[in-house]
Amino acid sequence: MRSRLLPTVGAAALTAALALSGCAANESGPDPSSTPSDTSGDSTAESPQTDPTDDGGAAVSLSGTLNGGGASSQGPAQEAWRAGFSGLNPGVTVNYDPTGSGDGRKAFSEGGLAFAGSDSAFGPDEIAAGGFGSCADGSGLIEVPVYISPIAVGFNLPGVDSLNLDAATVASIFTGQITAWNDPAIVEQNDGTDLPDLAITAVHRADSSGTTANFTDYLDQASGGVWTEGSVEDWPDSLQGEAAESTSGVAETIVGTEGAIGYLDASRAAGAMGTAAIKVGENYVSYSPAAAAAAVGGSTFQSDRSAGDVVVDIDRTIDSGEVYPLILISYLIGCETYADPSQGALVKGYLEYVASPEGQAEAAANAGSAPITGDPNVEPKVAAAIASIQ
Repeated sequence: MRSRLLPTVGAAALTAALALSGCAANESGPDPSSTPSDTSGDSTAESPQTDPTDDGGAAVSLSGTLNGGGASSQGPAQEAWRAGFSGLNPGVTVNYDPTGSGDGRKAFSEGGLAFAGSDSAFGPDEIAAGGFGSCADGSGLIEVPVYISPIAVGFNLPGVDSLNLDAATVASIFTGQITAWNDPAIVEQNDGTDLPDLAITAVHRADSSGTTANFTDYLDQASGGVWTEGSVEDWPDSLQGEAAESTSGVAETIVGTEGAIGYLDASRAAGAMGTAAIKVGENYVSYSPAAAAAAVGGSTFQSDRSAGDVVVDIDRTIDSGEVYPLILISYLIGCETYADPSQGALVKGYLEYVASPEGQAEAAANAGSAPITGDPNVEPKVAAAIASIQ
């Protein structure tokens, strides 16, 4: 059976996210002085908890080096999480390399990272096959949704800051069926907007990307058959367009190319590019943390997963209310049981902070994401999964 998600993520948390969503920070790469090496490092952990006291009232601390990487969409949030966690645990150094979801999952599988960030989860068959380098023999995986964010459709069109587009039109642009900005399908949805006779450059991710997987899943579900490539992490070779590495590369290409359009995490879409409102039912809805949360509220949990593997099915066809179904749910992935218990304690402590009200508020402030805190269905599942890490 699938558990129904509630339609809100907590009024107080969403209010904070909305108030802070305009403050999204720029994504930055890893500090060269803290490039991930291996998962063992010199890590030690005196306790798997980051609470200031244990049951006896004694101070509890963590120390060591924790290496993670993956989803570039999480870049601004990870910067905030790392700083906040290290402030509470000065003996811990957390590294995060935003190389993309596919690379992050691969490095985690090979034992090069203690945890991975990914905009798409491992498949049940992949988990059943095992062989994850940092995990103890026979361990399952913990996958928890900690970052809910809209995917923006950003564009560079002189004199135009916003557009209305339906899913079929977006799909037609990215499949090369619409090639000019004054195409009738675009003009019809944007009455009164002066659209030039300018070639469209469709920008997609060059790397294996969970953002691509979520974008193509939206097109697959919502375009009425215009998109026929399915939900894929790697952009189809048969389709043309401009390729760019990572979220930052897509943003830079859009900003630097007149006539460009692309898809990217909304944390990188503010400022120098226009963005599209997408058609939902009879309305056009702009992205926002609240609208992204409403889309999660209409979705369900995947049923073929363990209790610690908390993966959401997103319904992209919701057509009521202020819902923005073009979203990504990004996960943090770790082991149920680590081969090195000290690494397990560090991962557990870090994920506890990330999923906490403080950690979720930091992500909202720096990346405009929708907090999971306050949702009585999602938050307890995430907390229980993290608590089971050994």
